[in-house]
Amino acid sequence: MAMAFKMATTGMWVTDECKNSFMEMKWKKVHRYIVFKIDEGSRLVTVDKVGGPAENYDDLAASLPKDDCRYAVFDFDFVTVDNCRKSKLFFIAWSPSESRIRAKILYATSKAGLRRVLDGISYELQATDPTEMGMDVIKDRAK
Repeated sequence: MAMAFKMATTGMWVTDECKNSFMEMKWKKVHRYIVFKIDEGSRLVTVDKVGGPAENYDDLAASLPKDDCRYAVFDFDFVTVDNCRKSKLFFIAWSPSESRIRAKILYATSKAGLRRVLDGISYELQATDPTEMGMDVIKDRAK
């Protein structure tokens, strides 16, 4: 089995793949977004989907299930008012109303541990429906 980082508070483990994919996104810009999933049986946080550099925010939003929780990290590129190119990493805790109570609790209690492993996140969003994580929200936060 691959290496994993234990999140002491919840007994969950974050796989090396999660950390490595995040580092590739942060330093090499090879991913636009990463979606993470908790496997309840193995208690592992794993990579559910990776979006290539040509993919966009709509692709990320479309990849989130309507009835289950996920975590996602999105690399948002933008130009400031003084014409500087910037990039900010957003952590999104996706917990739609239709998801099971058990899943909501599991994701809520594991979030801080995963955030510690993913060092360098600029902003965090909590969303229960797509409007709470729309591009307008991202742009507004990234100013």
